[in-house]
Amino acid sequence: MGTDRLAIEPLDAAFGAVVRGVSIRELDTGGIQAVREAWVEFGLLVFPEQHLTLDEQNEFARCFGDLEFTATALTNMRRDGTVRDPSEPLVKSLRGNEGWHHDSTYLPVQAKGAVFSAEIIPTEGGATGFADMRAAYEALDPATRASVADLSARHSRRYSMERSGNHVSEGQAGIYELYGYHDGEPPLRPLVKVHPDTGRPNLLIGQHAFGIPGLSDDESVALLDRLNDGACRAWHTFHHEWSVGDAVLWDNRRLMHRATPHDPQQPRRMWHTRIAGDPATETATNY
Repeated sequence: MGTDRLAIEPLDAAFGAVVRGVSIRELDTGGIQAVREAWVEFGLLVFPEQHLTLDEQNEFARCFGDLEFTATALTNMRRDGTVRDPSEPLVKSLRGNEGWHHDSTYLPVQAKGAVFSAEIIPTEGGATGFADMRAAYEALDPATRASVADLSARHSRRYSMERSGNHVSEGQAGIYELYGYHDGEPPLRPLVKVHPDTGRPNLLIGQHAFGIPGLSDDESVALLDRLNDGACRAWHTFHHEWSVGDAVLWDNRRLMHRATPHDPQQPRRMWHTRIAGDPATETATNY
């Protein structure tokens, strides 16, 4: 069953599409296959007004692989509905997501993708940005392509949180705030990775990347910052402005993403289900 089964509207970007007239909870086997094909083709699929339950969101995510974790709230709200102070560790940890990144590159196996949905949103702000690392690679000049072809970088969430000023001490933090912190060797990943389904090269960079072997610390920071700045220019990016009930599915092997700020006094609750990577293709080279 091909993608012509779906009502697909490509975004005004190098990637991504809106899928209309589809209820995720009612997709049959042919519909799921059509979504899977569109996901690989476009990298990002936006499904408006789905209003999924957490079980429905998890079931949809499992159509694309095993789960790294089931639906988890990304929120500035306490259990009683009150809004947390911006200085609290959980809110600091959430602000750490405002840098461009791929999910779980700091773990031995990088995530394949994610399903993300909106339950409570602020009156303005809080969009989620996506950046196409295939288009970013294709935009590199020949000299830069040659210079990064055989380079790798280490990845660490502790590094990115410390650099952004959002580090959470282990004595203050809960389970979510410390997700991805570990004492093992930082995963080493190539700066250019071939997508396992499309066979096309993508940059693999983002805020978690650091410490390129063979370069000094200053040289590594300068190169990675230059690549990140160039990769995330407007023509490679799309920012989704959320409505309650929206769900998105993205390919973490191709896209970086980031949170954007909103009024910290306004409540926001999103649900994130992370799709585990295939160990055969997403395992770090030093594991």
